[in-house]
Amino acid sequence: MIILVTGAGGPTGEAVTGYFRKNGHTVIGVDKDDVDLLDRAAVERLAESIDREHGRVDGVVHLVGGWRGSSTFAETSLDDWDLLHDLLIRTLQHVSLAFEPLLRRSDNGRFVIVSAKAAERPTAGGAVYAAAKAAAEAWTLALADALSETNSAAVILVVKALVNDAMRAAKPDAAFPGFTDVNDLAAAIGGLYDRPAAEINGIRLDLTS
Repeated sequence: MIILVTGAGGPTGEAVTGYFRKNGHTVIGVDKDDVDLLDRAAVERLAESIDREHGRVDGVVHLVGGWRGSSTFAETSLDDWDLLHDLLIRTLQHVSLAFEPLLRRSDNGRFVIVSAKAAERPTAGGAVYAAAKAAAEAWTLALADALSETNSAAVILVVKALVNDAMRAAKPDAAFPGFTDVNDLAAAIGGLYDRPAAEINGIRLDLTS
């Protein structure tokens, strides 16, 4: 398969790209140093390049993320909203709009975002983060509707937070309760290909339970 991983730098991206590569798939991993996902024209050029070389894409795993919050609701900074809007929503819009036509050509395509429990249960200090995640989910569900008559699916994976080996090494006494290991996340994404697209299109798959 041809798998695109956006936000491929860092432990989460490494886990996901490593999972698919070890299973014999072609992985195109991009990070901010490779393509500016806030530049729609640059994202479209990336899609055109993959189209020319492969003619389709079988997976788009969108891992671009970030977090901002405040101590109280009243102290919320709308500058944080502007930042998260770009990171969590605008990059998603550019990538999904550019790659939806390529997903349509796949015999078994998947578009995946990682959302958070915060989107369904926002806290006072997490208003900007929860709202941005909720907007990203809504956008992804619209993509799912667009893919409903194809062999591809758009899926939302829900976590409390992610944990990796470097975080455990930095805090060896921490338990990280409810966190999802990045390798488990990668395996969950891979497992989406074992289920029919029509069965999973538009679902929110909770990895915290």
